[in-house]
Amino acid sequence: MSILNQKTLKAPILVSGVGLHTGLKVQMKILPSDPNTGIVFERVDLKKNNIVIPSLFNVTNTNLCTTVSNEFGIKVSTIEHLMGAMYCIGIDNALIEIDSEEVPIMDGSAKNFIDLFLETGFNVSQIPIRLIKIENKITIEQGSKFISINKSKMSLDIDFEIKYKNTLIGTQRNKVKVYEDDLTDIYNSRTFCLYEDVEKLRKIGLAKGGSLDNAVVVKNQKVINKEGLRNKLEFVNHKILDCIGDLYLSGYRIIGSIKCSQGGHGLTNQLLREVFDDKRNYSIFELKEKNLPHVFINKSQLKSIA
Repeated sequence: MSILNQKTLKAPILVSGVGLHTGLKVQMKILPSDPNTGIVFERVDLKKNNIVIPSLFNVTNTNLCTTVSNEFGIKVSTIEHLMGAMYCIGIDNALIEIDSEEVPIMDGSAKNFIDLFLETGFNVSQIPIRLIKIENKITIEQGSKFISINKSKMSLDIDFEIKYKNTLIGTQRNKVKVYEDDLTDIYNSRTFCLYEDVEKLRKIGLAKGGSLDNAVVVKNQKVINKEGLRNKLEFVNHKILDCIGDLYLSGYRIIGSIKCSQGGHGLTNQLLREVFDDKRNYSIFELKEKNLPHVFINKSQLKSIA
């Protein structure tokens, strides 16, 4: 069976946790799904109009997380870590039943999702995956912030930079080849914030479920989490995880080269909208295994179906 064919889970996965921003307890079940059905959320706490598709055109809020909504205003938020995990591990189809409006934050990274996916295993279909190849360079700028996407021969490269006034975080930059590199540090990198921002966020109704169990908190020149950082570039690596999750809202694996400085959910969504605004910017195709260089196959994908 070709590892370039569409994958789903071998069995349902049950996840319990708390929403980072709502603070509400949530149960989520990730179910196997048929080829070409994509990723679908179902709000099982609601009886009607409860299907929400994680599409770039359904993004309705990008303030500190990515929120998608349907035409009836039903939403699912903080989807980026779960979407990033599914992109990197190669899950093409899944039905996600969730009994609240926010995906559980788990430990603030994608590690828990990745571990559960690998433990459960995958069913590989006879249907090949579909890819989108970038044909034209597009750049979005907002003051000193920018994000661009350009052609790539056969990879998804992400070159990401962050700049913070806090000198512990400071300027960090990392570049990854999503289909070739070991992405363990990306999966494991947690969301983070400055200590002085915690109370501000809670006053505007955000971060109600945040704690040292699910976020890295920086106070002055110190990480106050007892275990410290998981890797030297954890701050920028988490931003790369967010970016990958947001890119999956395109519905495709992407062949392209991303460069970003000080970006976030909003810039990534603007970029995707610009790409899809003109069909000359991209091409969509299927690839058979014999046509594809080995660099496309991520090590975690090889391990997951071994």
